Amino acid sequence: MSERPPISAGYDVNPARSASLHADAYTHDQWFDVDTQAIIKRSWQWVCHVEKTREPGSYTTAEVGGQRIAVVRDYKGELRAFYNVCKHRAHHLLTGEGNTSLIVCPYHAWTYKLDGRLHGAPHTKHLVDFNKSDICLDEIQVEEFCGFVFVNLDPNAPSLATQSGDLKSEVMHWAPDVADLTFAHRLQYDIKTNWKNVVDNFLECYHCPTAHKDFCDLVDMDTYKVTTHGIYSSHMADAGNSANSAYDVADATVKTHAVWWLWPTTCLMRYPGRSSMIVLNIIPVGKDRTLETYDFFLETPDPNAMEQDAIRYLDEVLQVEDIALIESVQRGMESPAFTQGRIVHDPEGSGKSEHALHHFHGLVLDAYAAEHA
Repeated sequence: MSERPPISAGYDVNPARSASLHADAYTHDQWFDVDTQAIIKRSWQWVCHVEKTREPGSYTTAEVGGQRIAVVRDYKGELRAFYNVCKHRAHHLLTGEGNTSLIVCPYHAWTYKLDGRLHGAPHTKHLVDFNKSDICLDEIQVEEFCGFVFVNLDPNAPSLATQSGDLKSEVMHWAPDVADLTFAHRLQYDIKTNWKNVVDNFLECYHCPTAHKDFCDLVDMDTYKVTTHGIYSSHMADAGNSANSAYDVADATVKTHAVWWLWPTTCLMRYPGRSSMIVLNIIPVGKDRTLETYDFFLETPDPNAMEQDAIRYLDEVLQVEDIALIESVQRGMESPAFTQGRIVHDPEGSGKSEHALHHFHGLVLDAYAAEHA
């Protein structure tokens, strides 16, 4: 049996000369394990809109890299994140979201202050060398960024604001009211593909004229421009100038399709319509399974008719098209007929170029190299 080539084989820093990421990275358990350890657990992961943790005592819970976490606003106004695990017998502490004055374990009622310090532990007064002040929940890095809450399991990771360069100024330019929007709707999908196929598909519109004809009416493809930066890419286009078959934007106040991908799994989207932000959160589950959530943040908690139609279009048309594409790609990558393909590159940076996909692959390979250094 011949030895498999290195995972970086075929990749070139010049997208015009480069092949795509090797199929092994999408189909082998060993690389999914590296994805989890070297990428997901060391990068900034989206949790929620700031509205969920705006008030003192408010909290929300999530799972990141297979770890349960809780985000809490303490009574000094500081945002904190912890592993959602009791220091007594490892039971989870908080569930869902809400508001609380203390964090109480539902197993043995050990109680923690909102800063993570142990407040009470029933029937422990006779224990030897037991000091409540020595016990505190394990903290996780947490950051408010562009109206959203992100966490990072890596205690040594630089801040998201530092890593992301000009992303905040870009988002705030196109969506200055993002922190004032409110949650309106969620779509969820369970997809039979590797998470990197989801990202790949999101990062290029080379497939749009073939697979998304409605979308190509919604936006002016001649104005579609994709720009890559350190750990993100910007995808910008004007709204289409005529009636389209996606959804009616005749009364739209936002005329720009403004989309950002943030390494590795967060996509922020501002579609034509009213002021809004859609967050696509990509959640790796296995080498051939990915969960997606689409959260719609709007001016009001009830979508208007145009937004209802946009949600319907995304759910019943665009996602149906995309899921069929990426599940087919996963099946093809698992066949002996495919190893990797060429990156299609337009030096002008049009939406029909795959240079943002190539940029993503470079970041993946950098993470792989760092893990095996």
